[in-house]
Amino acid sequence: MISILRRVPLTPSSSVYKIMESSKMVGGSQRLLNLARQLRLYKPSPPPSDDYDDVEERRIEEAAGKVVSQVGFAESATSVEYEGRFRPKRAAVLICLFEGDAGDLRVILTKRSSKLSTHSGEVSLPGGKQEEGDKDDADTATREANEEIGLDPSLVHVVTFLEPFLSKHLLRVVPVIGILSDKKAFEPVPNADEVDAVFDAPLEMFIKDENRRSEEREWMGQKYLIHFFDYEMENKKYLIWGLTAGILIRAASVVFQQPPAFLEQKPNFKIPRGVDKDTTMP
Repeated sequence: MISILRRVPLTPSSSVYKIMESSKMVGGSQRLLNLARQLRLYKPSPPPSDDYDDVEERRIEEAAGKVVSQVGFAESATSVEYEGRFRPKRAAVLICLFEGDAGDLRVILTKRSSKLSTHSGEVSLPGGKQEEGDKDDADTATREANEEIGLDPSLVHVVTFLEPFLSKHLLRVVPVIGILSDKKAFEPVPNADEVDAVFDAPLEMFIKDENRRSEEREWMGQKYLIHFFDYEMENKKYLIWGLTAGILIRAASVVFQQPPAFLEQKPNFKIPRGVDKDTTMP
């Protein structure tokens, strides 16, 4: 298989290096241990380091004319043209993996509260915006997961990051992959103000062409696909789509080391100069 992953150098001082090193503490089954070893070798591009914004800004200037990523697509594949040093706010989500009773790899998901002003009632990964005091993206993701669903950060062994994604509102979202080796130690305590339900789904479903549909969208004259996955658990139906679906497609591709069995159709358009902070994508 031809690798589509680009590698970047890591130094012992980088936050990526430190967090990936922590995966040596992963316990549990041999499968989880092997997964931790595999994911430690994955090098996201560009690296989610403290100087990412400056590196990205230089890259944008040098690569004018490339395309920009959209909802559910990796930011590293494309470029955004910013004017006036506009920089998206940073956020992180936790892709918390554990081994199910049937031996499958599963991911923890939430259904957002219907009382929230944005994305109410939608399925999402635990996570949120970076706050002052967060040391890195892993800190942001695990802190938010603790606040939202009561997942103790000490139970999660962070092993790697994925490339940043751009949300509909141009928020830079860094997916953080962590392993929960002892699922029984986690008893969900949903924050009623933010979460209506906590559930899990098999990660592999996001590279299978089953219970999936897509919708073609158009923005600035260019067409792209948004993916929707229908899922049912304990007689409850969930719809996983948009940014969350895009992140999980990428995570499943990395974990299972194979591309999805369907066409992603990434977008091919540019954001004009002078992008406004309130700009949203369809």
